[in-house]
Amino acid sequence: MAGLDQNWWRGAVIYQIYPRSFADTNGDGVGDLPGILRHLDHVASLGVDAVWLSPFYASPMKDFGYDVSDYCAVDPVFGTMDDFDRLVATAHDLGLKVITDLVFAHTSDRHAWFAESRTSRTNAKADWYVWADAKPDGSPPSNWQSVFGGPAWTWDARRGQYWMHNFLPEQPQLNTHLPAVQDALLDVARFWLERGVDGFRLDAINFGMHDPALTDNPPAPAGGKRTRPFDFQLHLHNQSQPGLIDFMRRIRAVTDAYPGRFTVAEIPGEGAEAEMQAFTQGGDRLNSAYGFNYLYADALTPELVRTATDAWDGREGQGWPSWTFSNHDAPRAASRWAHGRDLRATAEVAMLLLMCLRGTAIVYQGEELGLPQGDVPFERLVDPEAIANWPETLGRDGARTPMPWRTEGSFAGFSTVDPWLPVDARHSALAVDRQDEDPGSMLAATRRLIDLRRTTPCLRAGDMRVLIADGDLLVFERSLGDERRLCAFNLGFTSREWAAPAGWTVVEAVGADQVDRLEPLAGRILAPD
Repeated sequence: MAGLDQNWWRGAVIYQIYPRSFADTNGDGVGDLPGILRHLDHVASLGVDAVWLSPFYASPMKDFGYDVSDYCAVDPVFGTMDDFDRLVATAHDLGLKVITDLVFAHTSDRHAWFAESRTSRTNAKADWYVWADAKPDGSPPSNWQSVFGGPAWTWDARRGQYWMHNFLPEQPQLNTHLPAVQDALLDVARFWLERGVDGFRLDAINFGMHDPALTDNPPAPAGGKRTRPFDFQLHLHNQSQPGLIDFMRRIRAVTDAYPGRFTVAEIPGEGAEAEMQAFTQGGDRLNSAYGFNYLYADALTPELVRTATDAWDGREGQGWPSWTFSNHDAPRAASRWAHGRDLRATAEVAMLLLMCLRGTAIVYQGEELGLPQGDVPFERLVDPEAIANWPETLGRDGARTPMPWRTEGSFAGFSTVDPWLPVDARHSALAVDRQDEDPGSMLAATRRLIDLRRTTPCLRAGDMRVLIADGDLLVFERSLGDERRLCAFNLGFTSREWAAPAGWTVVEAVGADQVDRLEPLAGRILAPD
């Protein structure tokens, strides 16, 4: 942790914890806050700056916590508010910041706000959600489609109207055009800031505001894989409205009242790059944002890195990017990017690259162990999107399987009972206890590479300039003042000729060692002599 530095997050490494799958202490097969507390020493041993906790709020768990029924309560499946307070205090004692999720685009249909809103068209919260009359033929008010399949509208007989939902029907859309709704959500942020939270990850915030005219979305151009009705449209009107910028300013004003707080937006979708820039521009919007540049990429290529780097070149007024290769919503990077190659080598070169990129780095639980995507048979699937679109959509369950703590014993030390998702046998062999004392393990490499970033200012906060993005060969320079590092990677399947320039010495390396070439999945970091 960077002491009193108000901009500690610039170039920081953040470790994402998905609480349901981290560690179970009460024997119900679901991870909990005491489980996170029990293993915070492991997180601290990685050398990261902060932890990001996915939702632990009260929820009926239709979308496993991203359907919030009470923003200011801990769901009993995860523990108590006292557990949360102990977790924050212990994390701070270990030098770790704590970032939590804010889900501001929608709530659960079990939230008290929605329960009141649906009772009539005249109650105090009648307009807190997006309600609309049916068309004359009874069909939904617009052609908008939900991410999880089917129309983005559900009929409610009590009001005689449809409610909007970009995701599940049980996740009604908040009307954030309304100042009273924004005020209530900002009060939620203040509640957690007062409890010592160091920042927020804003879930799918570009879905947070709709076109009040309910204009139909146009069809998407032909081409590309389509597994959902959602994929057939350009999402111009059900999300990403200009008023979101003013809401971002209000969020930033609240967090700025608490020194050293950090905000990072999740921006999914085709237009993510422009929205990432817009939401973080200047000094009065969010601190950072990440899109799905790497998360949904089928291959890790120099061109992918070059494109992201060119977009975030540090020009005047530009915000600060964050990058993540794996998380709870995307298949694990080692499996996506191996393409038949060694999983460990793929995981290690990806970790080195992540530590060398300009931006804040987010590491997902298990990435430090080199976990591949978990194997979840159809009968054990719980992700509603995976079930609805099986087998065309991999879904999210394979990235959410339990964290393996022990090689021996039942359920990899995650729980004493069969967990909510199965433990992949390959993961047990990669458990923390087996890797912890092995200097040649992926865990040891992760600690070493995070330490490299932490102790090399130009890797943490310097400029980045791509020198070569030729086929499989990627070479770029990081610089800060007089400090420079040269970063070279072969991300392909065959060796590439590349020799260290005169006057440079290798200070870190992964993959096979050759003098005048880079073998596949090899990376080198060089410093001037």
